Amino acid sequence: MKQTSFDLHATDGRARTGQINTPRGVIRTPAFMPVGTAATVKAMMPESVAATGADILLGNTYHLMLRPSAERIDALGGLHRFMNWDKPILTDSGGFQVMSLAGLRKLTEEGVRFKSHIDGSQHMLSPERSMEIQKLLGSDIVMCFDECPALPAERDRIAESMELSMRWAARSREAFGDRPGHMLFGIQQGGLEVDLRGQSAEALREIGFDGYAVGGLAVGEGQAAMFGCLDYAPEQLPRDKPRYLMGVGKPDDIVGAVARGIDMMDCVLPSRSGRTGQVFTRRGVVNIKNARHADDPRPLDEDCTCPACSNYSRAYLHHVFRAQEMISGMLLTWHNLHYYQEIMAGMRAAIAKGRFEAWQKTFHDGRAQGDIEPL
Repeated sequence: MKQTSFDLHATDGRARTGQINTPRGVIRTPAFMPVGTAATVKAMMPESVAATGADILLGNTYHLMLRPSAERIDALGGLHRFMNWDKPILTDSGGFQVMSLAGLRKLTEEGVRFKSHIDGSQHMLSPERSMEIQKLLGSDIVMCFDECPALPAERDRIAESMELSMRWAARSREAFGDRPGHMLFGIQQGGLEVDLRGQSAEALREIGFDGYAVGGLAVGEGQAAMFGCLDYAPEQLPRDKPRYLMGVGKPDDIVGAVARGIDMMDCVLPSRSGRTGQVFTRRGVVNIKNARHADDPRPLDEDCTCPACSNYSRAYLHHVFRAQEMISGMLLTWHNLHYYQEIMAGMRAAIAKGRFEAWQKTFHDGRAQGDIEPL
């Protein structure tokens, strides 16, 4: 089995570009991972997702363990074959989703016992079970099991959660074992507390992982607080390993995160927004449901080469959205994912040429001059 590795090609300030090498292909960094929660990126065919420039998808342990089950996916040849995606897949541990089940879960040192939001059935998710599920799925990049409190939270609660997550990280590492061709990422916790983040990073270094995630952000703290944490958190993690910011975000969030040393991100926003008529462009946000687009012959973005912009007018996209036609979600999601991948490609090229600051200024200037519509 071919080994995995991370090559750092260039830096510009704290921004980095490189690649993660896996048996299923290269992941160019900075990388944005479209989210395929239930073994599909909603409203997209796998080949359409690949056509946007995505090198990797994210799958969801919690949702897949409940339906159709990891064991069933394994029996059918693994998640890649099941969903017809032959590139790398990262699966989250399920911890975030379970922690959000207020009133339906019980947290102990062993793990989390919870009721399914689908049918009320009882389940237990622990570090060992999370590693087992992700192995059955055949994930290329596996996330360790952690606990993530919503912010704001008391310091004692954040510290207790971080310490539990570090004990679970050690158990995840042991349960993962030696799996050539697969990577295990640790997850830094500690809320917005510099010292707790540092303690978490030190514990993860001692355990040893193939990559490191900055967890516990994008959980209600706001962009300014998130960026404040990213001003130091990535630098607490090993320089020679990929750094992954979980669950982020809007285009501004992504660019700001890369400027602070992040290599990988994921978010449901581009696909969810596409299905609800919100479109991200170089000049800001377009809400296609607004009446102003009903007679507009222009494309969403004159400089975009995606199918929605190349072949359809704003008037048409407004019509099919209002008519609740399925093609609306398909075209708008394709555009959003295409735009996100263009951002990533632009940043990779700019960092490689030592022109990231100039690229970032152009990015922000274009959006500042745009017409950001109300929801």
